[in-house]
Amino acid sequence: MSPAHVVLALLVALAWGLNFAAVAVGLHTVPPLLLLALRFVLAALPIVVLPRPAVSWARLTAISTSLFILQFAFLFTAMARGMSAGMASVVLQAQALFTPIVAAVVLREPPTARQVAGIAVALLGMGVVGSTIAGGGITVIGVGLTLVAALSWSVGNILLRGAGPQNMLAMIVWMSVIPPLPLFALSLLLEGGPHEMIHALTTMGWSGAGSILYTAIGSTLFGYGLWAYLLKHYRATTVAPFALLVPIFAAASASLLLGEQFGQTRLLGMGIVLAGLAVIVMPARWTTVVPLEVSEQEL
Repeated sequence: MSPAHVVLALLVALAWGLNFAAVAVGLHTVPPLLLLALRFVLAALPIVVLPRPAVSWARLTAISTSLFILQFAFLFTAMARGMSAGMASVVLQAQALFTPIVAAVVLREPPTARQVAGIAVALLGMGVVGSTIAGGGITVIGVGLTLVAALSWSVGNILLRGAGPQNMLAMIVWMSVIPPLPLFALSLLLEGGPHEMIHALTTMGWSGAGSILYTAIGSTLFGYGLWAYLLKHYRATTVAPFALLVPIFAAASASLLLGEQFGQTRLLGMGIVLAGLAVIVMPARWTTVVPLEVSEQEL
């Protein structure tokens, strides 16, 4: 990758890492499902300038349900139930473990020996992290919900792959049209009804509003926009490893902005998880990757 594109990839990882701190701030004043619904209301606005991808509404709805509604509903709820921003960012990376397993079950694609080895290493790291559950910033229910979020992300990965090469930014924007209504309905049903919703909307303050703006614009549109740009110029195997930096940026921002503390055992576990993920996603051979002359996305 060119130096300029490396910088763009780092900016994406930073934007997505900061997103966990932004969500944590927003959850102080806005319930998780309502926060998520408002995020996608804003993220869907660019549909006025982006044509709908050549994907059926059925597949678009299925992908959006897995990647957006289920993944983030479980993740935001997990963070509202005691998962710290830094730990949520690490446990969510279990999607890299689940995706080969889902592919094996659904697509009959057995994982490679390298994927199995990476999964084993990452699971060891998850176990080390789990052993620190009494240290705060992580809860049993929070871990469980975050793992379900990771599984939802994995299912979404497989469904997205079946959509074929697409403009990722357009896909993200049009998929953002689907979550608001069901999420508003779930918020009304599960988060206290109309009175609590109105109270949250009128008392969220600048912190809540800023959280919604950042998750919609900074993380969703800016982050995925740059990611789509990079996928048009390089193979996915070249771009994907930069996602390993997301939990690092998330943990660092959570420490600096939210005062989260990570003990030595927890840091060791996080490092082992990232090492396992690296084994899974890094190219088998490190060769010079030349930018593609034509757009190519390996979803």
